Amino acid sequence: MGLPVAALVGGLGTAALVYLLAYRRGLDGYRLVLVGVGVGALAAALANWLLVVAEIEEAARGTVWLVGSLYARGWEHVVPVGLALVVLVPVALLLAFPLGALQLGDDTARGLGLRLNRVRAGLVTVAVGLAAVATASAGPVAFVALVVPQICQRLVGGARPPLLASAVYGALLTVAADLLARTALGVELPVGVVTAILGAPYLLHLLVRGNRRVSV
Repeated sequence: MGLPVAALVGGLGTAALVYLLAYRRGLDGYRLVLVGVGVGALAAALANWLLVVAEIEEAARGTVWLVGSLYARGWEHVVPVGLALVVLVPVALLLAFPLGALQLGDDTARGLGLRLNRVRAGLVTVAVGLAAVATASAGPVAFVALVVPQICQRLVGGARPPLLASAVYGALLTVAADLLARTALGVELPVGVVTAILGAPYLLHLLVRGNRRVSV
């Protein structure tokens, strides 16, 4: 349990730092994203420095983990993730309505009676908890969280973000990508490489499509 606990503490600490740096008489979404990008770049630089000063065997394992890999994962990795899902997924589903209201803008959300700062803090805490435990177990598997909700929104529809559908399809995508990485390419690759290959073109497609809509 040491690594998941350390990841959770580190994730919550980093999220708290981002939250405090982005807070200016309230929390603006764009400012939160920009501060998060800056803090993320600082954390990535720290991780690269640790790889440079580490022993060669530790650096090799760390590099594979940073790409995202399910290699040699057992029940000792599944149990912390399962416990986090049991605790945090019901909370995330309860926050689906406030999350949908936030999509309508701050003024509309206030008109619906939401306390924006508390809601955002709760959403960030749940998201960081889920991401930290999963990342501690398998590394930062790229593009799953960016691409899968967009696909599910088009499959499921509706006004609220498809949280449960995103969780199910995200798991299916990760398992399918891991199977492809192990069997179909002639050489065993980390699952993060395959998810990046599959997810990056689709994300670029969404960006291009969004820019076309704006220009029209």
